[in-house]
Amino acid sequence: MNIIDRLVTAFNPEAGMRRAAARKVTHIINGYEQGGASQQKKSMRGWLTSAQNPKDDIDRNLDTLRSRSRDLYMNGPIGASALKTTRTNVIGPGLRLKARINAELLGLTTEQADAWCGQVEEEFNLWAESKHSDAIRMNDFYDQQGIAFLGMLMNGDSFTVFKHAKRTSWMPYGLRIHLIEADRICTPQGDGVLGDSVEGTAENGNRIYSGVEIDDDGALVAYHIANTYATDYTSGKIRKWVRVEAYGKNTGRPNILHLMDTERAEQRRGVPLLAPVIETLKQITRYTEAELMAAVISAMFTVFIKTTGPTTDNTMGPMIPLDQQVAPDDPNNYEMGPGAINVLGQDEEIQIADPKRPNSNFDPFVRSLCLYVGAALEIPYELLLKNFQSSYSASRAALLEAWKMFRMRRQWTAKEFCQPIYEEWLAEAVALGRIRAPGFFGDPKIRKAWCKAEWNGPAPGQLDPVKEVEAAERRIALGLSTREREAIETNGSDFWTNIQQQKVEIEAMRAAGIQSDRPDTPQTDPGKEVKQENE
Repeated sequence: MNIIDRLVTAFNPEAGMRRAAARKVTHIINGYEQGGASQQKKSMRGWLTSAQNPKDDIDRNLDTLRSRSRDLYMNGPIGASALKTTRTNVIGPGLRLKARINAELLGLTTEQADAWCGQVEEEFNLWAESKHSDAIRMNDFYDQQGIAFLGMLMNGDSFTVFKHAKRTSWMPYGLRIHLIEADRICTPQGDGVLGDSVEGTAENGNRIYSGVEIDDDGALVAYHIANTYATDYTSGKIRKWVRVEAYGKNTGRPNILHLMDTERAEQRRGVPLLAPVIETLKQITRYTEAELMAAVISAMFTVFIKTTGPTTDNTMGPMIPLDQQVAPDDPNNYEMGPGAINVLGQDEEIQIADPKRPNSNFDPFVRSLCLYVGAALEIPYELLLKNFQSSYSASRAALLEAWKMFRMRRQWTAKEFCQPIYEEWLAEAVALGRIRAPGFFGDPKIRKAWCKAEWNGPAPGQLDPVKEVEAAERRIALGLSTREREAIETNGSDFWTNIQQQKVEIEAMRAAGIQSDRPDTPQTDPGKEVKQENE
């Protein structure tokens, strides 16, 4: 009770009880006031938060988040594992094109559609497998997928600009793609733009947030790209910005691709994948380095000679070469090393605390923290640490859970990165006459039918190949899947290429008089129960 309630109770106990009961009811019906929104509980009093817009929450902290995320990638084993594991499983050696046109809408037979798709895939690889597809001629299209995706994970977003170069005899296509790192997309300083490095106003009145220009309705208009990094002081270039419109005025096709995992409405820039666990990963790295140093010191056997005279000369010579000593000119410095001998000064003695390393609690403690980190990153700790010590069922469950995230990111990358680039290439191929696609430029619906495609990447892998193949046979027999799909999911191969190669191999073996050992396809009874093995 407060002071007023106590006064009322002193003169009228019944009225005081009614006031206390009414206040209790009010607290109950106030919902989260007694829970997560409580200002009275001691556990919540120190929790100070503020509800801000995406610009203030994200954009104004991006420079720090990016630099720390990169540091964890370059110098933190767990951070590097999280990003590389995601990149390897989502992209791998690159997502491969599988053209899937709408033959019915286009009035083509199945045979005609298959022939067209085969021609397009072969023609696309002529461009995609060449480093001339890269504006800076460093990587082919499949390598650029991994670079763009890893940059998005590490920095929060990545950008790809469409460019066109002169066609040559060795490269009939002029399309080039130029990957731009997130730092170079920023709000211009000067050049008619008023504001700070995060938010500014362009001469046309549009707002610019971290290099992303929007109109009065909040619609994306353009991106502003700097010619150098903000910290590049040795380039000798004056920092300037180029404005690239997001979409072509006449075609409506994108001029620049922005890879970003959007989490909030009206969010303009992406957040690094490691952002929620940056502090935890840094502390794990510090703890690991400290444990490693303690173990190294514990393993060294160093002798210290105590003298009673005035001399401190070591008649045996320095055990650690001068060029390897940290501070050879410091008389107060003694360095430890394997089998090293140090001579102490007069009346000096050495005392070393026993570090008692290696620490038996190190592994379970770090493993527990990796469980914590993996939950935030949607990566099971078995995959994060590449350590599978559980049962088959537990390990398979961990992989299946991870592959929910990998598949989602793969489909997203195919939709946001691979497909737009493929459509831009196909438009040029049709315009040049290298690919025939009637109605491609006349009707958007027909164009979409010609552009339909799938993008296939690395398979999940198999913990028990026999069980996986038997399960695939069951899915095919029950009509839940196809041989083509199972070939992709099992090892990432192409079913039609497989059977063509098998045909060649079988005929070659028969010609050599060797009996083919290819097993016949088992007759699977769809109604038969699958035997469950005890783990």
